Amino acid sequence: MILRNRRLVEALETLRVILRDNYGLAGLVITSSIIALGLLAPYLPLPDFNAADYPRLQPPSLEHLFGTDYLGRDLLSRVIWGARISLLVGFVAAGISAVIGILLGTLAGYFGGFVDAVISRVIEIFFMIPTFFIALTLAAIYSSNIYMLMFIIGITTWPVTARIMRGQVLIAREYLYVEAAKAMGASDLRIIFRYVMPVSIQPAIANTILQVGNAIMIEAGLSYLGLGDPNYPSWGRLIYEGQPYVSTAWWISLIPGIFLLLTVLGINFLGDALNRVYNPRLRQRNQ
Repeated sequence: MILRNRRLVEALETLRVILRDNYGLAGLVITSSIIALGLLAPYLPLPDFNAADYPRLQPPSLEHLFGTDYLGRDLLSRVIWGARISLLVGFVAAGISAVIGILLGTLAGYFGGFVDAVISRVIEIFFMIPTFFIALTLAAIYSSNIYMLMFIIGITTWPVTARIMRGQVLIAREYLYVEAAKAMGASDLRIIFRYVMPVSIQPAIANTILQVGNAIMIEAGLSYLGLGDPNYPSWGRLIYEGQPYVSTAWWISLIPGIFLLLTVLGINFLGDALNRVYNPRLRQRNQ
């Protein structure tokens, strides 16, 4: 009960600091609004996003607020459903990345020695090759369905989280209560999950929020190159579909592009605010 109350107090304090941060507040409002839009998509009075029931290439009007695309599909419906798809890709891919990065970073920082050397070399290899090109290669080789894209983005974006977690664990493993747990015969697994990870994971969580925006951008880039899933209207896919019509039907690419920009910007604002909350030096400088 005490631990639960402590976590509640910490969560409320984090929210308070974010609300006092102009960029954090803006990020929270933008991100929450886009998430709400995606969650409400099935319940809004929208036509089927794949139904080609309207005149082709109609500009924005009262009947079709965002116009129609080259097949006569309602762009408003496709953009709102695209929010759902793009956010799903972002959160799932970032979650996969976080699990891999937190586990490997914890192992490297806690055990050190050979384990640290091997994991650190793997991290350096990933940093030598741009993430997008690794994801591009894998997406070109394997099927580009939406689930494969989530997995590919997740397994190629974990090194930053791993490096952050490693640094935090290197500090945490020297705490006196960790040394006391070792002296009392606690297993490494118990020490890692009960004493080390809880005090080390906050910066990794902040980075994971940033990775959501990064994953959305990677998916958009892959879709723009024609490697996205054609069955789902992610924002990157909508931009790709509107590319041939930029001069005659600008709204097909521009409107989802604006939503993509605002979403990634909002997520980055929120992630930076969380980073300032969990980094005492940045928090003091911000105050």
